[in-house]
Amino acid sequence: MKPVRWTPHALRELAKRDIDRAEAELTLRQPDATIPAPPARHFYQRRYIDKTLNETMLLRVLVEETDSETAVVTLYKTSKFGKYEKGPGA
Repeated sequence: MKPVRWTPHALRELAKRDIDRAEAELTLRQPDATIPAPPARHFYQRRYIDKTLNETMLLRVLVEETDSETAVVTLYKTSKFGKYEKGPGA
């Protein structure tokens, strides 16, 4: 995997939305799905157990990839699985 750079906005969103950075990094390494978000971005998403809420959530991490790096643009967690997942269990 290319080096990951966290934008200042993404770092603020980690704290503001109470998202564990380790969960976000795991989502980048082992996503359940990768969804194109034109022009040159992708959402990496993964279900996980949120320790603060003590429930299953969907973590979505928006990245912009270049030849040399993966830049984390923003991220958020949601319980609206059907809105973002397709197929069984959505």
